[in-house]
Amino acid sequence: MIQAGVGLSTQKNTAEAAREATQTALSQAAIDRADLALVFATADHGAAYSQLLRTVQTTAQTANVVGCSAGGVLVSGKEVERTAGIAVLTVRADAFAAERFFIPQLRGRGQETGQEIATRVQPHRGPENLLMVFPDTYNFNSGAFFQGLSQGLSAAGGPIEAVGGGASEDGSVGETFQLCGDTVGNNAVSGALLSGNFAYSVGISQSCQPIGPVHTVTKAHRNLILELDDRPAFEVFVELLPPPLREDLRRAAGVVFAGMPVDAERQHIAASEYVVRNLIGFDADQGIVAIADEVHQGQKMVFTLRSGDGSRADLKRVLEGQAQAWADAKPAFGLYVNCVGRGQGLYGFADLDTSYIAQYIGDVPIVGFFSGCEIAPIQRVESLLQYTGVLILVGERTGPLH
Repeated sequence: MIQAGVGLSTQKNTAEAAREATQTALSQAAIDRADLALVFATADHGAAYSQLLRTVQTTAQTANVVGCSAGGVLVSGKEVERTAGIAVLTVRADAFAAERFFIPQLRGRGQETGQEIATRVQPHRGPENLLMVFPDTYNFNSGAFFQGLSQGLSAAGGPIEAVGGGASEDGSVGETFQLCGDTVGNNAVSGALLSGNFAYSVGISQSCQPIGPVHTVTKAHRNLILELDDRPAFEVFVELLPPPLREDLRRAAGVVFAGMPVDAERQHIAASEYVVRNLIGFDADQGIVAIADEVHQGQKMVFTLRSGDGSRADLKRVLEGQAQAWADAKPAFGLYVNCVGRGQGLYGFADLDTSYIAQYIGDVPIVGFFSGCEIAPIQRVESLLQYTGVLILVGERTGPLH
């Protein structure tokens, strides 16, 4: 059995807010103590994160407290941005156990950090496993991290899917924080392994939808796309832009991005199965487009446009799939990692994503935060995502889910 509840507080006093959010979560779950507590808190509480952890531990009667700082937080049906907020999920479960971890010194140690997590969780693996990770976005080398994690897990029983997101802040601090047990740190990774006999699903909603056809990179150097389909890359890019954006390339770079397959060898890009990367520069004279990732000759790519309407439509598609996957059972709780580039800044108003989740998934306790990056598997490849909303649902094992 899995019992879960969520709580949210917008009080400015950290101890009072943490207590209120945790007590609400416990009450919703109908429990007096938890086996696991996930907590996300805005930078308004940054000076008192240690007090936050102590309060959640004492109130929930568990040392298994994991989370991170956030630019905004959310719970079922409610999103908090641009103001103080603490969101807490409490869980009691005999279907799984939770093993928390905190790995410091992330900068320059992506591969080693991934390997250390694999070593840490290995003794606690069960019939089903799910890894939740919350790294410091500013010091996260995702490629090296995923490589180290994969190598470590392969040597110790096989892969485990990883989900989560990069800790964030509101831009006033310049660093993010990872929370675990009674430890507060930055330049680190916090997280927990869920292991046991349970089911879960992962849905990825894209804010950036393809415009134009899929292209082949016919000439590239590092992160520079020189030619697409044997034509200057900049020429191909400009042709796709609506007239207003052609006259303002700075604005275009804020809403048009590159969509790349997670596997550079794939010869097609399936719906939503791509990672979005920023366009970081153009050279009209040489026909070059620069992106925030390495590009290879022969690789497929598509230009994408970020829009509220496209994001909303894709969220509906993902939630319909999630609802269908759980048609024969109800999830016990969920984690929603939502890019800081979504929310009010994308839609013009608050609570859209969480309202849609409630509409399609029902009254399932959902906790989450606005992230600096998102982490989820695409085609079973662990991927660093941007401008996405990642919904992880966890429940009793009853059918064909994980």
